Amino acid sequence: MQPVLLSIGHGFSAAATVRALPPGWRVLATTRNPEKATRLAAEGLEPVLWQGAPGCPALAAALAQATHLISSVAPRGAGGQYGGDPVLAALDGLVAPQLRWIGYLSASSVYGDAEGDWLDETAPLEPTTGRGKARLAAEHGWQALGAALNAGVALFRIAGIYGPGRSAIEALREGRAHRVVKPGQVFNRIHVTDLGRIVAAAASTGATGPFNLCDQEPAPPQDVVAHAAALLGIEPPPETPFETAPLSPMARSFYAESKRLRSTRVARDLGLALVYPDYRAGLAAILRAEG
Repeated sequence: MQPVLLSIGHGFSAAATVRALPPGWRVLATTRNPEKATRLAAEGLEPVLWQGAPGCPALAAALAQATHLISSVAPRGAGGQYGGDPVLAALDGLVAPQLRWIGYLSASSVYGDAEGDWLDETAPLEPTTGRGKARLAAEHGWQALGAALNAGVALFRIAGIYGPGRSAIEALREGRAHRVVKPGQVFNRIHVTDLGRIVAAAASTGATGPFNLCDQEPAPPQDVVAHAAALLGIEPPPETPFETAPLSPMARSFYAESKRLRSTRVARDLGLALVYPDYRAGLAAILRAEG
């Protein structure tokens, strides 16, 4: 049987996953935008127009064909029957006779604050932010759906995603970069290419359970900005104390937790080594790709 992937919330991460799939896959991808649907079709994907609400015939028809599903849609909040996950709400009651594997793109916020300690996939789940609690509720919802549909579920707990067009390099060029300093603050990142390779490998092999998607060098965010500036040959922005930094509430919430992630399962269970094991390799590759 030809594998058929339904990508819900098809964006930056899901596109990298599709690029990493081996030949022979058929891909159905949801979008709200008719213009984007045209672009997806030009790339060889089958667009599914879905505005995010339940009761969409196009989504139901796509699900009925899917052997594999990934969801990249973030939950809206911690409450409600589905943990605030609009995809779970929209899939409720739909049939999926071919579905055998689900991949949910979650976040490392499900672990909560480790005060800089190391965490792997066996660490307890103790979210401290509203985002983390909503993510954990969504994880539980996807596991319940998988059990109901007799489909395996992989949970991808993702660190800060960066890649071409979305990195400290672009932030510096556009004047958006800050070197915010909060003593003891560290976290991991993951290059979108490695993210896509991991999710594609899990889908291809049917791997289930939690995977940490992270690089091998958790670092203070100001160090990443300084290194990107050095690569560009420009002066980095001045350091700003966290307490007075001009951050949005969402950006400020990322500083509420400090942790060092490691993944034991990516190499052991999927046989993958990261192409970009640290931010230095990832940022250098972005510049090289520009020519």
